[in-house]
Amino acid sequence: MAQSLFPRFAATVRDLTDVEVSDPRTADKLALAHADAGGRTVSMVYAPFDHMNPTARIAIVGLTPGLQQARNALSAARAALRRGASVIDAAAEAKVFASFSGPMRANLVAMLDQIGVARHLELASTALLWSERADLVHFTSALRYPVFVDGENWSGQPDALRIPSMRDWLLTYLGEELRSLRGALLVPLGPKVSAMLDYLANQGIVDRSTILDGLPHPSGANAERIAYFLGQKPRDRLSAKTNPTRLDAARASLEAKLKAA
Repeated sequence: MAQSLFPRFAATVRDLTDVEVSDPRTADKLALAHADAGGRTVSMVYAPFDHMNPTARIAIVGLTPGLQQARNALSAARAALRRGASVIDAAAEAKVFASFSGPMRANLVAMLDQIGVARHLELASTALLWSERADLVHFTSALRYPVFVDGENWSGQPDALRIPSMRDWLLTYLGEELRSLRGALLVPLGPKVSAMLDYLANQGIVDRSTILDGLPHPSGANAERIAYFLGQKPRDRLSAKTNPTRLDAARASLEAKLKAA
């Protein structure tokens, strides 16, 4: 089972002030690691994203929790601990509360259903992964704990695979998580996460055939690519920023992987 830091931090989280929850970047007691990236300061802070779902048949992998997700997770864990929840229950509650939500979730569900994930999991829709079939899904990030660059949310630059400390964070946390989910489908959200899963495949940690790479990132900024991927916008109405040939190839590859799974 992948290492969890929550038992070590539970008492700290329970006693956090409102100010510390609102900005965990400034709480020294939550600091995990620092790295230098060409003069830029990269920092990792603790927030309760440790909970594992060992029965998962699919793992959805984001880049790293942002500041708002960190606030949500810390707030939920603190509330759970203060009302007497166990460390295990508080960790699970915090993880669920901070998981993908809003329009991004709706876009992701539509694309997963489109390529056949719901059919593979024998579900009416992958929307059920956020409700009564949460037992089938594990939510995680390439860098499990929130990472900031010069105090701002890390958005993929600097490249984690080029910074030894960040590469170690990937191996130490996500690598160990995915070792315990052998056979699960892996859904990377965006090309940076795809590259990091590819690195783990090269290290023999995950099976490349389980990586469902090529989905447009489900954020609202990708609305046109998502609409084309879902067949909701014709090729002749696309802007120059969208490459339909690449999206067609990605969709065909994903559908083929699922049929072979």
